[in-house]
Amino acid sequence: MNSPVYQTVIVGGGFTGLFTALNLAHENYPRSVILIDQNERFCFKPLLYEYFSGEMDAFQVVPRFSELLKGSGVIFVQDAVQSIDLHQQQVKLASGNSYNYSNLVLALGSVTGYHHLEGAKEYALPFWTQEDAIAIDRHLRDCLQQAVQTQDPEQRRQLLTVVIVGGGASGVEMAGTLADLLPHWYTALGGKSDEIRVVLLNHGKEILNGDVNAPLRLIAEKELQKRTIPIEIITGAEATTIHPNAIEYKRNEQIETLPTRTTIWTAGTSINPLIKGLPISPEHRDHSDRLLVTPTMQLLDFPEVFAGGDCAAVQQNLQPPTAQVAYQQGANIARNLKALALGQDLKPVKVNIRGTLLKLGLNDAAANFLDVFEVAGETGHLIRQAAYLTLLPTPIHDFKAASEWLDEEIFHQHLDPKDVGKKVVQAVEVVGAGVVGVLVARKLLKMLGSEDKKEL
Repeated sequence: MNSPVYQTVIVGGGFTGLFTALNLAHENYPRSVILIDQNERFCFKPLLYEYFSGEMDAFQVVPRFSELLKGSGVIFVQDAVQSIDLHQQQVKLASGNSYNYSNLVLALGSVTGYHHLEGAKEYALPFWTQEDAIAIDRHLRDCLQQAVQTQDPEQRRQLLTVVIVGGGASGVEMAGTLADLLPHWYTALGGKSDEIRVVLLNHGKEILNGDVNAPLRLIAEKELQKRTIPIEIITGAEATTIHPNAIEYKRNEQIETLPTRTTIWTAGTSINPLIKGLPISPEHRDHSDRLLVTPTMQLLDFPEVFAGGDCAAVQQNLQPPTAQVAYQQGANIARNLKALALGQDLKPVKVNIRGTLLKLGLNDAAANFLDVFEVAGETGHLIRQAAYLTLLPTPIHDFKAASEWLDEEIFHQHLDPKDVGKKVVQAVEVVGAGVVGVLVARKLLKMLGSEDKKEL
């Protein structure tokens, strides 16, 4: 008779999976922990735009799992999950290896969903991973290089037109970033920046409709027009076909064609195929095929299995699929796993939505805190960056990334010291204590010549 295996396997190294692993290590969890992800690096998705634009470095946005887990005791396995057998409590990998578990954490997240739109998977560029960011960068630079060399005005306009499909947060953030970034790139090649065209194509009548960032809609619409190149927002437009050199969309019952060499897809996600293939009945899934879990984040039919992030939906307490929800779920799952191992009572997961943050261009963002306080522009940018940096996975990574950000964003901007102090102190007051607050306080004290730390 085989002896029982007392180990916890976590599949998926996104926010939920990684923060579950790190919190288990921090809580001195009495069982071994294995984290499995097919990628070498963790991707801090809310800051992927900063990585793409060069505002932040790879170590800040896409650090290696080996670095984040160093000294934690968590075993990291870089491999693709081939199948999950919930009845035999076993995870099989593409390499042929397999792991049995006493507890499993499903944190596989979602994947890019093209909704069966003709040509989307073949010709639209997704923006979901580090590889996607690199691919878009190369594609756009190639288009700009061709545009500056061609004498054909129609071909040049096609090369310089970028269409973003989807007016949710991802589409808005991408549009704002490109409308500031592309003119800079094209001017450096000798082109005219006003030839750049950025189009945001949205199926609904309003951008950010049904999104957690909906309270920021008016600010977003206003700020998007302040970009280096004002963004064309086409609403009520349903994409119908994507071609290599154009996109077709339906608007007011008419099919229109927009010539472009670049279509970027931000129009939604789909459930991970591994989650879709699990033997879980439709009654125990939500309308998006996500797994329904108890308030303690356990599967209804398999209580030894926990699930969080984009692949799970808590019964009677639905939460938006955002980073702040996922990392809080990870911390709560870790606490319940430890309680389970020690024979203690499990507690319902509590998630606090502290506000929303929306990137609207280079050095521009909007922040909403509890629907009470809103701020936009450069101050919003500082608050957004500082807030996300406090969520970085480990204290060492947090400190290093925050130091780099503060040095670049705040203290090398050649602004009046008093103005800088006002803006950063305002950001720190909103974000709260932590590594950013400590670093800002020290730097400002030195810059402003204050000897009384109580002033901050």
